[in-house]
Amino acid sequence: MLFKIGEFSKLMQISIRMLRYYDEAGLLKPAQIDEATGYRLYSAAQIPVLQRIKLLRDVKFSVAEMAVALAHGDERAFIGELERKKAELEEELRLERQRIARIDRALRDIREAGPTHPCEVSFKSIPSLRILSLRKIIPHYHCEGMLWEQLFRFIEREHPELRQQSHRNLAIYHDEEHKEADVDVEVGVLVEWAGNNGDGCSFRETEPVANMACLMVRGPYENLERAYQSFACWLERNQYQMTGMSRQICHKGPYNEADPDQYLTEIQNPVRSLA
Repeated sequence: MLFKIGEFSKLMQISIRMLRYYDEAGLLKPAQIDEATGYRLYSAAQIPVLQRIKLLRDVKFSVAEMAVALAHGDERAFIGELERKKAELEEELRLERQRIARIDRALRDIREAGPTHPCEVSFKSIPSLRILSLRKIIPHYHCEGMLWEQLFRFIEREHPELRQQSHRNLAIYHDEEHKEADVDVEVGVLVEWAGNNGDGCSFRETEPVANMACLMVRGPYENLERAYQSFACWLERNQYQMTGMSRQICHKGPYNEADPDQYLTEIQNPVRSLA
């Protein structure tokens, strides 16, 4: 027995318009087309396919993704596509939660103290530092963790002697401007002496900085943006100008602190006085 498109629409609780759309998209062709009338006819054997299409639609599969998931009728391939979409949605959810948290912080800042906060800046003379570092162009700043993972894999294999300091990890940002993509970042650890280079990792000495403006930022890394804004106000108010590459020193972070609210990051910027 075959069902006319209207009957199939009622039984499956899906509009005729969508059935025609799935036909045109190649996802669900009618079982038969009546040669005399041109009517689309469907069979009960097509119900499982339509159920899968409705599931895929409801969990935000595009038509192209549906076509891939349904291509061969392979159960394992279908499960694999569902797992892939699940991971994609979980990442979207994580990003949405970050956006909500950012809105919450902005609301708190506006209600409590306005959009910017005063910052305490200290000055240091930074000598040349012997480091083992990895420098790469990465897609965006959030990918910095990949550099640290690669660097620490090299350290685990080569066992260079690290300096016994609480703040031995640093990141150097080589771009002259903030970039939305393809950012030039170097991550490094302080070492006692140079060893053999490899896997993109190399031993070198940093440039000394006579006048480094430093400020401490507590809490999760999302607080860094607000700290830089406050630092900009400080530069203008005190008539200082940045003169080189900014650095960040991780005193407390994911490697030694479980609670992001307890992170402690030091922002360092070479400056000169305009006064």
